[in-house]
Formats: sequence, C-alpha cells, structure tokens
Amino acid sequence: MPVQAPRALLRLDAAARLGARPLLWLAWHRGRAAAGLPGRALRDAPVPTAPFLPEAVPPMPPLPAGTRAALLAAAGALSPAVAHGPFDPAAPGLGMDLFTPGDIRPVWEENRLAWLPLLSQAHRLSPEAGHRARAESRLAEWASANPPFRGPAWACGQEAALRALHLALSHALLGGGPPSPGMAALLRLHARRIAATRAYAVAQDNNHSVSEPAGLLACAWILGEAAMARHAARDLARALARLVAPDGGFAQVSTGYHRLLLDVLSAVEWLRRHHGAPSLPAPFADRAAAAARWLARLVAPETGATPRLGHQDGSAFADLSLAGPADARGSAERAARLFLGASAGFPEDPGCAWLALPPAPPLPEEAEWAAQGTRGWHRGGARALLRTGPLRFRPGQADLLHLDLWHGPLNLLRDTGTGAYNPPRGSEWWTAHFASAVAHNLILFDDAEPMPRAGRFLLARWVATEPLPGGGSTRDSRGNRHARQVWPGDGEWVVEDRVSGPFRALALRWHLAPGHWQPKGMALESPAARIELSADAPLDLSLEEGWDSPAYGSARRAPVLVARATAPVGTIKTRITFHAGCTKRKIGA
Repeated sequence: MPVQAPRALLRLDAAARLGARPLLWLAWHRGRAAAGLPGRALRDAPVPTAPFLPEAVPPMPPLPAGTRAALLAAAGALSPAVAHGPFDPAAPGLGMDLFTPGDIRPVWEENRLAWLPLLSQAHRLSPEAGHRARAESRLAEWASANPPFRGPAWACGQEAALRALHLALSHALLGGGPPSPGMAALLRLHARRIAATRAYAVAQDNNHSVSEPAGLLACAWILGEAAMARHAARDLARALARLVAPDGGFAQVSTGYHRLLLDVLSAVEWLRRHHGAPSLPAPFADRAAAAARWLARLVAPETGATPRLGHQDGSAFADLSLAGPADARGSAERAARLFLGASAGFPEDPGCAWLALPPAPPLPEEAEWAAQGTRGWHRGGARALLRTGPLRFRPGQADLLHLDLWHGPLNLLRDTGTGAYNPPRGSEWWTAHFASAVAHNLILFDDAEPMPRAGRFLLARWVATEPLPGGGSTRDSRGNRHARQVWPGDGEWVVEDRVSGPFRALALRWHLAPGHWQPKGMALESPAARIELSADAPLDLSLEEGWDSPAYGSARRAPVLVARATAPVGTIKTRITFHAGCTKRKIGA
C-alpha cells in the first residue's frame, strides 16, 4: 500500500481543489470571529416567555384513512423537550467543542422542535385535548433551558434556521396572523443567530448556504421585516443558482441531504404562499423544480426508501406525513406538487393534505436520465443509480462510480450508509470506513484509497472524472483508470468495468442485500438474483463479511462479494439476473 502523504500537504491539495471562493468566505468568517464581531452580535439576551402560539383553531383538512389515529398516537409519545446530551447548556454557543464530548448530530435533531408542528396538527384534530397547551409549555421549557446563544442548540446557524422554519410552520398551521410578543422575540433571536455567521454558511457550499437564508425568510415574513426578506430571498436564489444544477443535481451528492434541501425549499415556498409574499427571484423556481424531479426518480414506491448515496444524517425535516427518515415519499410528493405541479406517485400523502396542496397528474417515468453527479435507469421493474462526475464541489465520500441496483423494493447492490459523524467509543473506525471506497461498489487498486482523507469531512487528490455513454470513468492521482458502463435489460443487467494503469492488483466489491447467498463457481446465487462475473484474466471470487449502516448511528454485518485479480487485467463483467417473483419473497432489508 502506498505511503500516505503528510496531512498538511493533503490539506493544501484539498484547499486548492475547493477553489478561491469558499476559502475567501471562510477567511472572512474567521477574520470577523477574531475581531469578536459574531460574539458581540450574540450577547446574552432575555429568555422569551409564553404565550407563543396563535389561539385560533383552523378547521381540520380532509385526511387519508388512519392519519388521525397515527398522528394523535405520535403526539402522545413525545421525547423530552430539552436535550443537551453531553454538551454544556451554559457554554457560549459560538466556539463550542462539538466533537470531544460526543456526537452533536442527535442533539441537534432533538432541538429542531419537530414536535411543534406535530402538536399544532394534533390541536387542530382534537382542540379540547390540550395539545396547544402542551406545545406552549414545552416551548417555554425549551426556551428556559436554552437561553439565547448558549449551549449546543445555538452552536450552529443552520440549526437555528431549521428551528425557525418549524416555528414559522407551526404558526401558520395554527392560522398565522400577527405574532405574539413571545413568538416575535423568539424569531428575532433566531434571526440574529443566523445572521451572525452567514459568511461561514456561504463558505460551506452545501445545505448551510440554502437553509440559513430560508430560515431568515421565515422570520422576516412573520415579523414583517421587508428589508430582511429581500436580502434573504436574494441570498437563497443565489445559493440555488450556485449549488443546484439546471438538471437538478445538488452540490452535496447525497440522497439524504437532497431530501433536506427539498424539505427546506418546500417549507419556504408554502410559507411564501401563505403570507402572500412575492415570488422568489430566479432561478429559485426552476432549480427547485429540477431538484424535485431528481428525488422523485429515486423513491421506492413500496417503501419510500432511497439509495443511501453520500452522507446520511437521519433527517426528516418538517415531516407532516410522519414518515420518518427512512421514507421519503412525503418529501417527494410535497416538492413535486409545489414546484412541478405534478405528483411523485403518492397522491394519498397526508402532509400534502395538511398544506391543502391540490391533487396533480403523475410525473412520467424516465427510462434513463442524467444529472450533475449521477445518472440513472429504469427498466423491467428494476432501477439503478450511478455516482458520476464532474466534481465541482468537495466529495463527501470516496464513491465515484458507485452503483446502486434495485428490483422493486429490494436494494440488491447497495451503498453501506454513513455510521455516524462522531461514532461512539469503540466504533471510531466508522468515520473512515463508511466514507471509503471499500464501503462502496467500486474497484480498489492495490488496496489504496483513491482520495486520501485530509480532514473529518475533507478528501484530497480528487479523482478526475469523464462521462461515457451509459456510464463514466475516473482516474486517480496514481494514474489508475476505471471506466464503468451499465447495460440495463428486462430481468438482466450487465455492468462492464474496464481498467488500466500502473496497478499491481485490484479488488471489485459488490455490497449485497442480506439473504441466503450461495457461491456457485464464478457466480453467487440467492432467492432474489444470480450474480455472475467474468474477466479477461483469472478472478478469485469470495463471499466475505462486511459492514452496513441501515440508519444513522447503527452498523451491522452484511455480505460482500469480492472479486480479486492481478495485473494484467483489463475488463470485468458482472451479469445480474433477477429471479421471477423475487420482490414478493422475504429476502432481507
């Protein structure tokens, strides 16, 4: 295995690839922080007090069968309103150590106030059951336990923005109108927190750049701050112009973060209509529509699951459908109706009913499509997603040319997920493993990662990419080239991998759905499918035990088919044949 370059050199390499724009924004943020400007903007302030919420009880919308019981059950089983985890609730939010005490991600999720829209819905369903009083009490408890700008809840501008959107959504679900003094004070605090570190958000070139102006917009509309709304609308439109391609590809090539992007945009667009605000500047509408089409292609109709492409943090933002992080049907349907005037195929979505979004004709299915960073196919009840280039923004994982293959609800060839951003003690290896090429359906040359790690969320020596008919190619810094093409068929798919370069040996990995897999010569067979490999050189085939992360914060053992070869080898073909009726059998999640 080649010797790893010093971390400092890798960081310089990664910085050069990021480009001047994000580095200049980051330098500006750090300069302001060194001068103490964010700290002065976020001086201690009084804790807002109840009442926060409107007292109206808008009529209950027509809902799909079973929605009422499920929603009231969820409202009766809430986790505590206050969650600090291992973090100090009295410490200034700016400059907190977000890694040493533990994983901040679950703590942030608990502090997004997702229970507030839920209790607002429950109040409309059952006004005499005390749900609004519970919401007021919990919100007052949260505000008291999280004094302005102290503790983990105030450590991140994006988290403040997402919380502001939930506050605005709840206010609107309860009829809206002029905010109470308590709600106005709470929203002004959130607007201050977001504005204090806007340069940092822009420097990230990811969801921060979208969520934070979206949160400011929500605050501005309720507070009647016209200037704030104009600036936030401009910043949001500029972020979409930069980060979302005209074909719908997003800078963060991740199904999880793409879903969060759309959930934020859907909330903003619905709130805009609710408040009667002007349309957002171009290209907001066009880029949001393209992003909505991208996600709709990938949602399994039977389960709502999507490929676990890129980082997956378990978000389910503004989840009015109560679908949870594993089911994206509500997110896809809401975005499709708002931005495309069409249905993603889930006409009974309760979230759309709550927002009074009218039924719409279904989107046409596409046999083949391409977007910046991905391309996909639908054929014969199966669908595939290939991670491609170009790399305009930093890659989150070493997953270039990873292939996901589904047959109905079965994710046969799969991405192994994320593990956690800050894993529990004893599982620190998750961070490097689940982001690595070994954890994806790729070819690894000489057991060396194609893009060495330069930081927790930063890879160096990005591979060069090139589009190909039906696929794409990569070339790593050592000169090894991998070209992958996908040939879809009715019941049988073929993947052709062609390689060249100075490598001595390679390993092709296919991460498989759990099931009863049996080696049979140069093939592997299960009740679901047969996977057969061939090459222009001898292959050593083995069924090995790998790791899979089905949800954020968890990992389990899973089967991996590994084909090894030594140079010279030029072509490996993988033929996948689906067995008739396999989607009706119990063959693993």
